[in-house]
Amino acid sequence: MTASPAPSAPSSGQETFWNLPNSVTMLRVAVVPVLLALPLALDERGSAIIAVCFIVAAVTDVIDGWLARRGQQVTSIGKLLDPLADKLLVSTALIVLLAVGRIPVWATWMVVVIVGRELAVTGLRSVAAAGGQVMAASGLAKIKTVSQNIAIGALLFHYTTLGLPADTIGMLFLAIATALTLWSGYVYFAEYFRGREATGGREGG
Repeated sequence: MTASPAPSAPSSGQETFWNLPNSVTMLRVAVVPVLLALPLALDERGSAIIAVCFIVAAVTDVIDGWLARRGQQVTSIGKLLDPLADKLLVSTALIVLLAVGRIPVWATWMVVVIVGRELAVTGLRSVAAAGGQVMAASGLAKIKTVSQNIAIGALLFHYTTLGLPADTIGMLFLAIATALTLWSGYVYFAEYFRGREATGGREGG
């Protein structure tokens, strides 16, 4: 009688790494080496291919979350991989664009602000989670992400695309993304400290 519950315990706690949502997330990681090839493909055709790869990878950020929720396949490893893949993709793209001169030297501070904010908010969320405080992505942060991806995609295209000055559009959206990065970063930290005050500064739930 006591033997039957024992087998069910391990299986209920087991998570499958190679489910569909996590596989889609890994596509973003797979695009990172493609971005690193940009210095070898600075011509119009090569730039377009790398830009399309980035855009497809950025879109998977929406798809993997939807698949995980729809198929009830939300896993602990997926929660770790999803933001990690995002930050790796965006940081690599910005650093490579800066290295090849598509983001001018004077705009280096924008790259530092965006990458620094991603690291700071990731760390803040970890601290908050350890204290039982959940910090969901805000609407402002989502707009920042869209602006950021448009900027990177346009800067990767670089050349006039569909009759539009991709480089100019890219720098415009990079400036917008930087402003939203600072604003949303402030909102995250303000929310965290409000939550700390509400719980009397205790780290536990």
